[in-house]
Amino acid sequence: MGKFAKHIFICTNQREPGDPRGSCGERGGLEVAEAFKKKLHDAGQKRIVRPNKAGCLDQCAKGVCLVVYPEQVWYGKVTLADVDEIVQQHILGGKPVERLLIPDKELTGLEAREGQS
Repeated sequence: MGKFAKHIFICTNQREPGDPRGSCGERGGLEVAEAFKKKLHDAGQKRIVRPNKAGCLDQCAKGVCLVVYPEQVWYGKVTLADVDEIVQQHILGGKPVERLLIPDKELTGLEAREGQS
């Protein structure tokens, strides 16, 4: 088997009940990850695009969040209803779904990384 063309890391992190940050797990992260797996398989992408369940991606307030590599495209507030659109428009069509993007300037922790040069 060759390398995957893309990886989709979907946050499934589960925090303790009542944590003020919430978590992607409590917002449906596992269900979103399973939906990506099914949609990609149905689209003939099983060995081409790899959906991966991920731990915390540090974007708790924007969950369910995910990131698509190698493009480094971040999505937030993703629901089951958005999975087909992301697969069709971005993964297969090459055009990110603008309404779900997390802009680089809003990525939690980005400012800390920028200061480390």
